[in-house]
Amino acid sequence: MAVDSNGNRSLESHVKVPKIKFTKLFINGEFIDSVSGKTFETIDPRNGEVIAKIAEGDKEDVDLAVTAAREAFDQGPWPRFSGAERRRIIMKFADLIDENTEELATLDTIDAGKLFFLGKIMDIPGAAETIRYYAGAADKIHGETLKMSRELQGYTLHEPIGVVGHIIPWNFPSQMFAMKVGPALAAGCTMVVKPAEQTPLSALYYAHLAKLAGIPDGVLNVVTGFGNTAGAAISSHMDIDMVSFTGSTQVGRLVMQAAATSNLKPVCLELGGKSPLIIFDDADVDKVVELALQGSLFNKGEICVAGSRVFLQEGIYDKFLLKLREKVKDWVVGDPFDPTSHQGPQADKKQFEKILSHIEHGKNEGATLFHGGKPCDGKGYYIEPTIFIDVTDDMTIAKEEIFGPVMSVFKFKTVEEVIKRANATKYGLAAGIMTNDINIANTVSRSIRAGAIWINCYFAFDRDSPYGGYKMSGFGRDMGMDALKKYLQVKAVTTPIYNSPWL
Repeated sequence: MAVDSNGNRSLESHVKVPKIKFTKLFINGEFIDSVSGKTFETIDPRNGEVIAKIAEGDKEDVDLAVTAAREAFDQGPWPRFSGAERRRIIMKFADLIDENTEELATLDTIDAGKLFFLGKIMDIPGAAETIRYYAGAADKIHGETLKMSRELQGYTLHEPIGVVGHIIPWNFPSQMFAMKVGPALAAGCTMVVKPAEQTPLSALYYAHLAKLAGIPDGVLNVVTGFGNTAGAAISSHMDIDMVSFTGSTQVGRLVMQAAATSNLKPVCLELGGKSPLIIFDDADVDKVVELALQGSLFNKGEICVAGSRVFLQEGIYDKFLLKLREKVKDWVVGDPFDPTSHQGPQADKKQFEKILSHIEHGKNEGATLFHGGKPCDGKGYYIEPTIFIDVTDDMTIAKEEIFGPVMSVFKFKTVEEVIKRANATKYGLAAGIMTNDINIANTVSRSIRAGAIWINCYFAFDRDSPYGGYKMSGFGRDMGMDALKKYLQVKAVTTPIYNSPWL
């Protein structure tokens, strides 16, 4: 039974954890051992125990996967299917995901510490719907007829970019898999997917479902392994035509460098964030306190758009903190299989220790600890929801992405001041604006340099809405039709209208 963040919590789960079925690499339609025969352990963050040993892919395995993907692209049926045929198969893939929701949600819970009930109602159904969304686009990919300025006929073709490398993070294993794979499949690409080493289980299960759906061998390959080996091999591979990466800004630099020094492949990078949540005096306190808590603590703070910098206008500051103290006491940290839990364990020991280190930085640099600040008692990588006040813009916790359940609270006076301070970051992924004044909402939303702006809401994601960042939060977009475009090349075809001597 889970208890609140000030007490102990049970790690006993009443959900039956399934036997792990898929632990090998998935290459050219088959589950196979790595070339080296090496494996690595995937760990349950609820208790630090080993779940399974997973095949450890390396450069040689990436070579095999790319060879399969290249053959499937250059000679296979997938890019040559009609859009309607690709749509039919991808729809079947989405249906199979829906049919296996419980098992997939369980895998992400034991592998990443994600809340099981949210996995069942949000993550896995959301992944299926994302796949289905792009299936619906597969037969609507077309170029346009050009109005030429000379005696020429011209039109464009939109063609699949080729073999794609997807490197996905551990915080949303299923949804990120669908966000990357869905549009690439619809475009007619083939691919090599490297899931995060912390969360390989669901990606391998999705590969199994793709095979059942009828996606041809070699189109979707999954190589499990580590970033500095398998990930680096994907980024630098001469036969991969494009890389889509979601993760830290530090690793994004390495991906971009490797792509540039190999075959100049284009990259799409969705990187870190330090998003401001700006709350003006006229906002509804009860509503914005709840949004602020969710904005900082949802998914244990392991979300790149976390509203971890909460800016409060001075007129609402005291009322907000009083309500915040009441609300955070009810925030339950516990077993992610327990439906009463709001927050499970951090994804792994490394992230757990990194967050605790940032909390110590906050204390040492003079911020006031308003709530939490400690690991929870017992096994596992659980951390109390942590709130700092009296935070200044130059503190480490105000500048660095923590990727954990840590909120920093700031006070401001004017619109001009908060715009300047909100933009004083190397990141530009998202921002929230809480106000009933349409003029303030319009002014601030146009002034914040970020890829997603949410007004009187937060985490308002939608499959139709493109998602990506400014500045060091990366470039390129996931979701919406913008995501599909990055997996397509534009080819211009020109012919003369008549035999002109000048042509």
